[in-house]
Amino acid sequence: MLRFLEYLLIVGCIAVLLVVSHGMGQVAYSWMPLEATAEAQKVDDLFSFLVSMGAFIILGLVGMMVYSVLFFRAPKNDYSEGHPSRGDIRLEILWTATPTLLVLWVAWQGFNIYQQLDVLGLQQVVHLHTPVEEPVYAASISDIPKPADETIEVFVQQWDWSFRYPNNVTSQELHLPVNLRTRLNMHAKDVLHSFYVPEFRLQQYIVPGRNIDLVVTPIRMGKYKLKDSLFSGTYFALMDANVHVESLEQYNQWLTQAKHESMSIKNQAVAEYSQPPKTLFKSGWYTVAPDCCFGAAQRANANERKVMNDT
Repeated sequence: MLRFLEYLLIVGCIAVLLVVSHGMGQVAYSWMPLEATAEAQKVDDLFSFLVSMGAFIILGLVGMMVYSVLFFRAPKNDYSEGHPSRGDIRLEILWTATPTLLVLWVAWQGFNIYQQLDVLGLQQVVHLHTPVEEPVYAASISDIPKPADETIEVFVQQWDWSFRYPNNVTSQELHLPVNLRTRLNMHAKDVLHSFYVPEFRLQQYIVPGRNIDLVVTPIRMGKYKLKDSLFSGTYFALMDANVHVESLEQYNQWLTQAKHESMSIKNQAVAEYSQPPKTLFKSGWYTVAPDCCFGAAQRANANERKVMNDT
């Protein structure tokens, strides 16, 4: 009877841990920014599960340690060893199989989410010993683009984001129609950059010389901020762009308006570069001049000021 009560107590404790850890997993949704894309929901579901699993493990271990300290404390001057658990086949199987299954499940879920994100252009180059004119890429089923409702070209360079839309409108703002799959065909003009919108849960490297395709499905209208999450030198913090998720009618209206109006936006990196240095001592560090789409005269003026400041 006593053994049965012990088992019943253990089951009750496990049930309480499951409820508490599940609750912490649900609370974890509030730790992240708003979900603005369908892809964000998948990422947050995985994050919530990881929080629940971590909470169950840590609370279970701490609970066992506290229980052992309270009820199995060794008497004073008792230096004898406890009952060894070595050689117990059941425990060996339990603490080997359980972590293995959990890690495999998490790895599968992460791989499944990554496949659903539909990222193209990252295939590895296969180096052959035979002479070839162009690199040979590994072919796979994932190289076939999935259908999308809209395609927008994304260009990034130090220190500017620019976007080209189907009607050849170019802007420094990214506009996306809500509830439609949009393919972002991304190009880096100089160095390695990274496309990152926290509310989208998307962070994708943009490799120079490769076309990286990323499909995003916005589900929440609003204004967001695009960042380059890779440090790329001076003025890095100024390299951002506004992202507008709007209805299809508003998106088409903006495209029509942008076709007949200039949509250039003041670049903060150019403005910062044009200012005199505010430090007492010259560092002598080389700084890349912001070379965006603001006209040769403006760039020449900025370069002239920089040369005068350095001398």
